Amino acid sequence: MHTLRMPQSKTHLSAVAIDKAYLKGAHRIPVLRGVDVSVAAGEFISIVGQSGSGKSTLMHLLGLLDAPDMGEVRLNGDRIDNLPARVRDDLRNNVFGFVFQFYHLLPELTLVENVLAPLMIRHGVFSYWGKKNAFLEQAQEILDRVGLGHRLHHRPSELSGGEMQRAAIARALMNQPEVLLADEPTGNLDSHTGGEILDLLCSLNEDEGLTIIMVTHDDYIAQQSQRIVRLTEGRIQELEEAA
Repeated sequence: MHTLRMPQSKTHLSAVAIDKAYLKGAHRIPVLRGVDVSVAAGEFISIVGQSGSGKSTLMHLLGLLDAPDMGEVRLNGDRIDNLPARVRDDLRNNVFGFVFQFYHLLPELTLVENVLAPLMIRHGVFSYWGKKNAFLEQAQEILDRVGLGHRLHHRPSELSGGEMQRAAIARALMNQPEVLLADEPTGNLDSHTGGEILDLLCSLNEDEGLTIIMVTHDDYIAQQSQRIVRLTEGRIQELEEAA
């Protein structure tokens, strides 16, 4: 029986003097202005701010989904935002897991097929098929872990919002990431279902030692993490311990 295990390496992630702006027509719109933030291995932090404050942009930069205009992103002290594209792809596949507000499940695939998709991308078709039974066992175990073991062959249209978000978390866990980046994971859910998703994230952090960076606009949700980073107009307003 395959046992779900998170990587045991100590991953320290940081942004150093990050600036980021976007062009809107001929206008340059600053989003992040000299942001410094550090995330320790096994920590659960929330990035909080109003719409347009730069919180999702900061998460995307930390996860190498985007590149800063100035400043650096560092992993265990080494700069990673300027690495070759292939190396950054490898880091996204092996170190980071991503969960988004709108799930991004493929409607034509069953739940277990959606969860297995990252492994097919990571290993390639021929290698994947050679290990398919082991991967399927791993997927079933992770889906059991998030409470979806009874939904393996359902398609996204047959799942509730909370079930789809659990599926998105399961998919993110398939590559056994060291850092989970969650962008408004409860934002599309009612308060009860959102609370269940938050409980799952807290459990993954506490029981598996998974490092979690969560973006949210909801202060109550943020208070359930260990530390809060507050952004205002692209700058860190304050760092605080959650209640």
